[in-house]
Amino acid sequence: MSDHLSGTIVLASHNAGKLREIAALLLPYDVEVKSAKDFGLSEPDETEETFAGNARLKAHHAARETGLPALSDDSGLSVIALDGRPGVHTADWAETEHGRDFDMAMEKVWQAVQITGRPAPYSAAFHCTLCLAFPDGSDKIFEGTVEGVLVWPKRGDRGFGFDPMFLPEGETETLGEMDPERKHAISHRSLAFEKFVKVCFD
Repeated sequence: MSDHLSGTIVLASHNAGKLREIAALLLPYDVEVKSAKDFGLSEPDETEETFAGNARLKAHHAARETGLPALSDDSGLSVIALDGRPGVHTADWAETEHGRDFDMAMEKVWQAVQITGRPAPYSAAFHCTLCLAFPDGSDKIFEGTVEGVLVWPKRGDRGFGFDPMFLPEGETETLGEMDPERKHAISHRSLAFEKFVKVCFD
């Protein structure tokens, strides 16, 4: 099967923030982007212990159900002081009975770091793994990481998830403060996406 993509691609995610970012990144290319929600797809349980494992679960599920190439993203925040947590369970830290609350999740991460008694700065990294799965069962994996530190109080109301408490290395603004174009240029998702584009469009 050719690596070059055209026609329709399914974004195997129900996360509005991720959908918005990935759709914006795909805008210059010769594809029609549809979401899992457009097809009424359920979200498979993320039972793997790696970003690649969970990305594969989501992408293959969408590719099987739609008969189209599907792109999924599994990403998360790992904090050195927390021995890599939240990691693959990043979204779980935001779960409440009324849906995801990332303000609460950021507070939880910050409190967990304080309990360790370790001194600042608190090194952390955002990881993104993209999986492109095809209906024939094959797939390709693309990974990106951005290093940085945690800040508190959180800063900025742009971005989503843990963005307002993450200051990338060498930057003066958190991912929550950055202009979207600047964020797209340096984020973990854009770094993984750059590799995806090289294989599938260039």
